[in-house]
Amino acid sequence: MRKLVTFLQVTLDGHFAGANGDIGWAHKETKDAEWSAFMADNATAGGQLLFGRLTYEMMASFWPTPLAIERDPIVAERMNSLPKVVFSRTLDKASWDNTKLVKGDPAAAVRKMKQEPGKQMAILGSGSIVSQLAQEGLIDEYQLVVNPVVLGKGRTVFDGIKEKLTLKPTRTRTFSNGNVLLCYEPVT
Repeated sequence: MRKLVTFLQVTLDGHFAGANGDIGWAHKETKDAEWSAFMADNATAGGQLLFGRLTYEMMASFWPTPLAIERDPIVAERMNSLPKVVFSRTLDKASWDNTKLVKGDPAAAVRKMKQEPGKQMAILGSGSIVSQLAQEGLIDEYQLVVNPVVLGKGRTVFDGIKEKLTLKPTRTRTFSNGNVLLCYEPVT
């Protein structure tokens, strides 16, 4: 069975996006070679990328551009070449290379995808999709990067969770830019 991992950056007060959807706080101006190498390693891991509509539109508007290719050629190449799925009830088409549009129930689609052969799948951002799939017990690993930023208000990762979700820590890593990677798996 294919594994589903979610990778999200959150603020110290638990928001993955500001009240207006802003995620600029996650893109530090300070250069950190260790953080850059970690992000590049994650991007070259392969597999299939899953997105909700908002994250998909944001990613599709940046990664295929000359600016993205100039700033981060390794990540841009992987983001553009990996197979992608976007879950949306409102999009009519997905024009980013190697992207499949799924208009139906994300949980049903992911259950089916997990049974198919292939490498792991990763949800990048897409808090509403994370929340839906977490409630259904479909996420195998949560990778949360806590940024040393406090927004005071915004959207939390687990908005909409109706039942307690118990997780066990599997690893942590602290970066010199202040980010802390926290990894968890569901308690079964």
